[in-house]
Amino acid sequence: MIQTSMSKSIYSKDYKAIIERLKTARIEADLSQQAVADKLGKPQSYISKIESGERRLDVAEMKKFAGIYKKPTDYFLK
Repeated sequence: MIQTSMSKSIYSKDYKAIIERLKTARIEADLSQQAVADKLGKPQSYISKIESGERRLDVAEMKKFAGIYKKPTDYFLK
């Protein structure tokens, strides 16, 4: 039951808006998914899966993205 609720929240309107801002910030920073992945020491597919909603973004990861994209953390939560 808990698992179902969590998986549905990934596709909520608010979550989709956060992911859209994440993608927008990457594009505004003029960075490719590969460049971001390299900075994080992750494969490019890691970024792709987050941006497509296949992989859930957590708060600690959001903080890392904010640093890379030079955005305040709350930018993603507006």
